Amino acid sequence: MSFQSFLFKPLTRRLMGVLALGLGLSLGAQAQTALPPGYKAEYKLSTVVGTAFPWGKGGDIWANMVRERTQGRINIKLYPGVSLVGGDQTREFTAIRQGVIDLAIGSSINWSPQVKELNLFSLPFLISDYASLDAITSGEVGKEMFAILDRSGVVPLAWGENGFRELTNSKREVRTPADLKGLKIRVVGSPLFIDMFTALGANPVQMSWADAQPALSSGAIDGQENPVSIFTAAKLHTVGQKNVTMWGYMIDPLVFVANKEIWNSWTPQDREIVRQAAVDAGKQEIGLARAGLVEAGRPLLKEIEGLGVKVTQLTTAERAQFVAATRGVAAKWKTQIGAPLVDKAEKAVAAK
Repeated sequence: MSFQSFLFKPLTRRLMGVLALGLGLSLGAQAQTALPPGYKAEYKLSTVVGTAFPWGKGGDIWANMVRERTQGRINIKLYPGVSLVGGDQTREFTAIRQGVIDLAIGSSINWSPQVKELNLFSLPFLISDYASLDAITSGEVGKEMFAILDRSGVVPLAWGENGFRELTNSKREVRTPADLKGLKIRVVGSPLFIDMFTALGANPVQMSWADAQPALSSGAIDGQENPVSIFTAAKLHTVGQKNVTMWGYMIDPLVFVANKEIWNSWTPQDREIVRQAAVDAGKQEIGLARAGLVEAGRPLLKEIEGLGVKVTQLTTAERAQFVAATRGVAAKWKTQIGAPLVDKAEKAVAAK
């Protein structure tokens, strides 16, 4: 081998290495910029709770479906704990409209301060069973609610479900409104809830879910109201919640939505993929939210009793006392929501 060949070989290897590295970086850059024009590398999806709960799991299901069905063109990342708005549930809807949040699965309760018609679902004792809710969301009222949300600045895609909100407390069994007198009950940031618990003789305390659990643990508040799926997932029996009253006073549907600018930035084909994925994920999430409560014997309640918790199921007569005590609240809020919309919902429930 000549001296020149000896020098040339290592140099050639070095040049080839540099070329290979440059080609690799170029290909990597191409892969990163292979998204259609106007698409982002990541889309932020907001939920109040994480994947230990049906609500958060629904977000995870939706994100995975969209990623798979778009071959990665739309990559959604879940941000639980409403972390994109500092944990303030009532700011979430405004943040979606402003573009701080790209996508969300939100609660009708949390968004009701901005969209007053969503208070329909919080009217005490309007919706007494799952069939009644399904009659509302799948019918004309559901379509009208989606039109209202669209006019309010978001793109509604599908329904989900948080569940019937049941009462828990650390002090005593609650069977009548008198049993609630003086109890400090955590409620969400909706004036309707303040009105209702005040009418029942309780002391409603408004706070975020993130603040509620330590407050329960310290005894700063006595109880809260939430679906029992949250009771088990959050292990509320470990923070003194030894009494559960199954009163089914209202149910909290969830709504899958998108920011309008984000929605319009996608191709029509991708929009339809995202919409159908929301519908499919919503159905799965509703199934998770109802698990253990629609089967014979309601096994979820037996599981809760197994934790040393007293589960009280009201008789028709006992429930009627709560209905009577909150009738004035329902009448007041029917006017604020819009009587025609409430009338349609009442007819849908009656005809189910």
